[in-house]
Amino acid sequence: MGIWRKAKAKTEGTQSDDLGTLLSAHVAGLRRYARLLVGGGAEADDLVQECLARACAQTRPWTEIDDPRAYLFTILHNVHVSRRRRATPLELPLDSAPTMAIPATQQERLEIRDLTRALARLPEEQRQVVLLVGLEGMSYRDVADVLEIPVGTVMSRLSRGREALRRLMAGDSATPVRLVK
Repeated sequence: MGIWRKAKAKTEGTQSDDLGTLLSAHVAGLRRYARLLVGGGAEADDLVQECLARACAQTRPWTEIDDPRAYLFTILHNVHVSRRRRATPLELPLDSAPTMAIPATQQERLEIRDLTRALARLPEEQRQVVLLVGLEGMSYRDVADVLEIPVGTVMSRLSRGREALRRLMAGDSATPVRLVK
């Protein structure tokens, strides 16, 4: 026999008294659940109040409900979900959508890995010049002073080093990289 039938059998009052008794038996549990859902306070009490109001407004006879406790908790949960949906806008402005996306970095990482490998395959003289000019941004004169070589040699090594890097990055590993003196 369900809770409603037990309550109905024990009480001889009117139907609204029976419903009030039935609902008041579950108020404490509903309040505990509501406080856990929303963090307590007046919002939890508002959830319980709206739940009970919806339960009282049901046109369905309570005698048809097998488990009134589960039914009340379902109403409370649905009220909570409805409030959250109303509080959170579902649509985003179009101008903010691109800022939400995070660009993929896999391609960049692969290119950096390939560049590092290609630089390691260059002869040291070309690698030094390419790194000093390309990575450090030094002028040809400064590179010539650091390496103690003529500016023309810096330009020659840089040209050959860049060309070798282009070939290696394009996947042309069949052509051996050689040092020209």
